[in-house]
Amino acid sequence: MIQLRESSLVPINEMADARGMGLVLCLVSAACFGAMAIFGKFAYEAGVTPATLLLVRFGLAAALLGAGLLVRPDLRGSRPQPRVLGIALGLGAVGYALQASLYFSALKVLDASLLSLIFYTYPVLVTVGAVALGRDRMTPARSIALVTASLGTLLVLLGAGAVSFNPFGALLAFGTGAVYTIYILVADIVVDRLAPVLLAALVMTGAAGTMGARTALTTDVKLSFGVRGWFWLSCIAVVSTVVAMLAFFAGLKRTGPSTAAILSTFEPVVTTALAALTLGEVLSPIQLAGGALVLTSVIVLQLRRRSPREKEVRPAECFT
Repeated sequence: MIQLRESSLVPINEMADARGMGLVLCLVSAACFGAMAIFGKFAYEAGVTPATLLLVRFGLAAALLGAGLLVRPDLRGSRPQPRVLGIALGLGAVGYALQASLYFSALKVLDASLLSLIFYTYPVLVTVGAVALGRDRMTPARSIALVTASLGTLLVLLGAGAVSFNPFGALLAFGTGAVYTIYILVADIVVDRLAPVLLAALVMTGAAGTMGARTALTTDVKLSFGVRGWFWLSCIAVVSTVVAMLAFFAGLKRTGPSTAAILSTFEPVVTTALAALTLGEVLSPIQLAGGALVLTSVIVLQLRRRSPREKEVRPAECFT
């Protein structure tokens, strides 16, 4: 009997270790995503334009992910259908490219901390969209989360005082969340049909294609900045895109979507803390309270109990 008990502890210990590593990976991913707005601010100060930032981010990320698939063919998974490949490329070319364009345009005129809090209303928007599409149902917990997030967002906007506030920037931030919501609801169709690394590579390739076409039509892309600009661009592409994505997928595999989604609330916390430390941005007490309500609403959404037959919309399984 003693031997049986000892042997039965092996898989349990392995599962605990895997879950612990998954928690760490999800937090690392959230921290990497959270640092992106700070890297973007520093890139702008170094003379990088938003169009240049987007082109280099997506191009470099697509190249790195593509190289990873060449080195590790097993990461490609089973051969997907052409329609699924087309949807994945379209997600990047239309949804992700537009979302990122709005995000970095808002970052040009809005403080990083405020942008992060406004943008992070998207999990609640995803829930509302899923209910409207019949993929989910409105429960008391979701209703409470919706009211809480709405109140929190109102406080964030009304409390603008200690930070610079730009109404157009706030509109762009809300637009970013709205576009990201549509992107996630469409991505939910293919997220289980493609290997994670392949999906990420296709999305980045589609987005890089859109930015490349935009470059051919405009003169916004300028490469006259110095080494400092390239350093911050590399941080965005490598740390806040490739590393953040891969760490999240690795953590998701070990913890499951609910835990990963809860841990993703660490992202705006990181952005706000880094903005205060490096950019001198300080949120007013009212805005901090509003941000706490927004994050609480996300946690409420993810802590709700799901029935075995309920289809789950996975806002944290996509990309920031």
